Amino acid sequence: MVALFVAVSLTGCASRNGTEQVEVQQTGNEQGDPRDPLESVNRTMWDFNWEVLDAYILRPITVGYVAVMPQFARTGLLNAVENLQEPGSFINNMLQGKFDHGMDSLARFVINSTVGLLGTIDVAERMGIARQREDFGEVLGKWGVDTGPYLMLPALGPSDPRSFTGDVVDGFYSPAALLTGPYTIARFLIDALEDRAAVIELEPQLEQAVDDYAFIKNAYFENLEFRVTDGASSEKAIEESELEDFEEFESMLEDLEFPEPTEEELKLPEDPIQDN
Repeated sequence: MVALFVAVSLTGCASRNGTEQVEVQQTGNEQGDPRDPLESVNRTMWDFNWEVLDAYILRPITVGYVAVMPQFARTGLLNAVENLQEPGSFINNMLQGKFDHGMDSLARFVINSTVGLLGTIDVAERMGIARQREDFGEVLGKWGVDTGPYLMLPALGPSDPRSFTGDVVDGFYSPAALLTGPYTIARFLIDALEDRAAVIELEPQLEQAVDDYAFIKNAYFENLEFRVTDGASSEKAIEESELEDFEEFESMLEDLEFPEPTEEELKLPEDPIQDN
């Protein structure tokens, strides 16, 4: 369940208005969602992922991992895993014309792989070189490639053809592709456990959702848009929300009827100084 909650952890929650929530509650699904032509199959797979794989395997293992593993060890292992993604981020940033970010990714890999003891210590972050993570799926999105139909993959969770293709391509030019056997298993396991641990506190949001499947799907697509647009989609959503609030307030003012002022109310009060 590597990607089960990643969308929620990055976006906080799926932004849905009250009307949409009521419609989902009444119909049980989102009618005619063009992003999700395989909804019946995806819902079945979601139930299996969430109610079986996560409930009985991933979550219990994650809770045990967090309880037993010291924080400094978890941080070091996660740093090493993320360091292996830096060469891919370098290439993907360059393919999008983000040359400064690409050089940051390359510098991070060189510094952390050497001074940072094979990436276990994020020395580059302490030097002010921030992580500029990009995957090939984002490159395709930047180039105008559509996501394609929504897919709920067994064990892997939410996906789509564009993102899945991007993950495959990333695997070819990542140093992690050189790892074999137990190292590969350990890398995927650490990544999955840390992703799951990061969103345990967000579980109440999912439990309170009218439709948990639709909640995850909307959060997933919002996260994709956020990453492809480098956050511009979030700013646009805020602006549109503020505009809607203003239009609603303006409409309320138009509906109000204010009484016309009388002649006595319009008459200016006499100046007491002049009277004296």
